[in-house]
Amino acid sequence: MIKNSADWLGRRLQWAGPYAIFLQMTLIGMAALSLSRLALVGWQWERVEATGMLVNVMLQGLRADLILLGYLSVIPVLLMLPLTWALPARTLKIVFTSWATIALLLIVFMELSSPQFITQFDVRPNRLFIEYLLNPKEVLSMLWGGFRLTVIAAIGFSVLLGVLIFYVLRVAADRSVAWPAKRLLLTWPLVLLLVAFQIRSTTAHRPANPALFAITGDAMVNSLVINSPWAVLDALLSMRKEANSSEIYGAFPREKVFETVKSAPWLRDAEFTSADLPTLHWQQAAVQRARPLNLVIVLQESLGATFVESLGGIGVTPELEKLKHDGWWFEQLYATGTRSVRGIEAVVAGYPPTPARSVVKLSMAQQNFYTLALGLGKEGYATEFVYGGEAHFDNMRSFFTGNGFQRVVDRSDMSPAFEGSWGASDEDLFDKSLERLNSLHQGGKPFFSLIFTSSNHQPFEFPDGRIALHDTQKATVNNAVKYADFALGKFIREAKKQDYWKDTIFLIVSDHDTRVYGNSLVPIKKFHIPGLILGADITPKRISTIASQIDLAPTLLSLIGVSSQHPMIGRDFARDSTTPGRALLQFGNYFAWLEGTAATILQPGKGALLASYDAASGRLAMAPGKPSAAQVDTAMAHVILPSLLYREQRYKLAK
Repeated sequence: MIKNSADWLGRRLQWAGPYAIFLQMTLIGMAALSLSRLALVGWQWERVEATGMLVNVMLQGLRADLILLGYLSVIPVLLMLPLTWALPARTLKIVFTSWATIALLLIVFMELSSPQFITQFDVRPNRLFIEYLLNPKEVLSMLWGGFRLTVIAAIGFSVLLGVLIFYVLRVAADRSVAWPAKRLLLTWPLVLLLVAFQIRSTTAHRPANPALFAITGDAMVNSLVINSPWAVLDALLSMRKEANSSEIYGAFPREKVFETVKSAPWLRDAEFTSADLPTLHWQQAAVQRARPLNLVIVLQESLGATFVESLGGIGVTPELEKLKHDGWWFEQLYATGTRSVRGIEAVVAGYPPTPARSVVKLSMAQQNFYTLALGLGKEGYATEFVYGGEAHFDNMRSFFTGNGFQRVVDRSDMSPAFEGSWGASDEDLFDKSLERLNSLHQGGKPFFSLIFTSSNHQPFEFPDGRIALHDTQKATVNNAVKYADFALGKFIREAKKQDYWKDTIFLIVSDHDTRVYGNSLVPIKKFHIPGLILGADITPKRISTIASQIDLAPTLLSLIGVSSQHPMIGRDFARDSTTPGRALLQFGNYFAWLEGTAATILQPGKGALLASYDAASGRLAMAPGKPSAAQVDTAMAHVILPSLLYREQRYKLAK
């Protein structure tokens, strides 16, 4: 049956001569991508139906698929003429058939990967997919630990599918008719031109790009319009332009960037101390101390407000609920992004988000880029990073050691009682942290320790017998969060018994939520995270105004009593915790500026949108009309600023 079908296809495409292989690839690819899109639409039918754009999704999807297949065809078509003269006809068919087979396997692999990625991130695979692939050891360990049978089945299926595709294309290619050299020479420029237009897909000034297919108000539905291979390919290409990443939102005057950012209420009276470093300013600590306090930041993996009962979540963090009465509890704190490295740059460096990768991974931020560790090191602090996994993951070791962290402690320095795919359990991590904190305290110097947890991460592995399971099945996110919370409570109870407790400020905060999703361009509800400052002489209170992760570092400097110069633009809540705040959120290529209930949303290549956000329900509704010029200017200035500071290497301390 397969041979007969291949024969039938080959006979129908004989007229295409040497181009028949790529025509076959295009037809098979279109069929596979359309079937995948149809399946994804059926899976997400409620959200697709709510947009009323089903026909547009499918038709524009065909256009996006043609663009991808144009990209996959352009190189072999470009080489068709020279290779025809250089290789025997039989060898040439094998080369082109192999190329088409690999291309189709790539399509199938990416489309089969899409449902799991959508489940986690609520969009098709994008730059995050690439970032995970850059850490193969951890990712493969996670897949083998939690999805072993799926991995084995996928490998076997891919091998069989590859053999099948190659056979079908080879049989069909054997039916193609060789062309005389003259016909090939005359048609080759025309075919190349046709493929080029297939990729461009428009006669407009700019060629088509994924932003063109943002046709609804739901980011996930928009991602269904394009296909996963093109989404990843576009992300890969855009990573080459990361220094100018924020320019996707349009031009904005450089001088207006600094003017707008510095006009924030908490910066307008600041003393800016360097013409070369535009945001470098003096921050006078709101709390005066004879000796500065120690600082410990516990960065909790994927702990969103959705898990915290008092923040509207399901209630699997009983220890955190008890601890919130001991310190400053942030009721409306928002993460800047959806990845751990984005949370690290915001919490540890006070750095705003951009559409590019986090600066933790970018080459020009690997030395002398401002972090709390760099600043506090100059104030005589001992600084270190403690992590239960391997610190090279996400380039953390390089970024930290190059920017002020004097010591890195990771899995290689531990003897864990329980080890999962991502390293030592949170209990083992905290046991090691307690050991390190006592050692730092005995050193006689003030210290700063960053502790990063990992138990709340797929495949959600943790020791037996520690918690009463929330879900019947053990390896679920709810149970993993509850275990992480259990380990955190145990750590804080033990830390309170130590001599350094009275001299140490602790921050407990999440890097981001897990599974950031929602039927809006920016699912703001899933950026909501818990934050708690406690320890030393902190008097308990609740902070109800909107806050961003980038506000935490300036606030901590004030509370530990360190007055210093730094380039951070965040707000010091130790000086003012009642006036209205704002949050900066980056979701893929969308940037949102949240102020009160108004959200200004910047989108690539298009005008800004205005939305209304109800924090109680977590609902974002597109508002009639457009945001004001002032709202757009504020959002633009804050998304352009970090890209500009990175590109010009101006986010640092004066020499």
